[in-house]
Amino acid sequence: MPRWLVIPVLLCALTAAFPGGTANAQDGPPALPGIVASPARFVPPPPPAAPTLAERAVKLARAQLGVPYLWGGASPAGFDCSGLVSWVYGQLGISLPHNAAALYGVGRPVPVSAMRPGDLVFFSGLGHVGLYVGNGRMIHAPQSGRDVEIEALDARSYPPVGARRITPL
Repeated sequence: MPRWLVIPVLLCALTAAFPGGTANAQDGPPALPGIVASPARFVPPPPPAAPTLAERAVKLARAQLGVPYLWGGASPAGFDCSGLVSWVYGQLGISLPHNAAALYGVGRPVPVSAMRPGDLVFFSGLGHVGLYVGNGRMIHAPQSGRDVEIEALDARSYPPVGARRITPL
């Protein structure tokens, strides 16, 4: 049998086997007994959620990796620890102080064990701050002679002394 005849022959056979169905092109394929056909409908997936404030903060901080440490610095020309944090959140419309100890009074406290990316993490008697990025790591401007980097929290000489969550106003 020529290949071009296979489908029409099968449709005729199905129509004969299941008389309730039709082979009419407008109706679609023949109906099978006990099966109710419904038209397929494409439902588009929901649009992706807008990134949260914290996600945007982490993204901005990651873009500063490699910027040199600069005491008192608060711009992509150079950052100190609190300058990096205040600059990142400032880009998102949230004004924060340029001082690690003063930053400890901003936002709401969270246990170090419950930190989420975007939270501020504090060290050394509130003398150092970084931006938590998840998986036990932070982005920070460590010290003179080094650049903004990602570092494990447990790589520091002292454990974190606290954390704060910055929320939109």
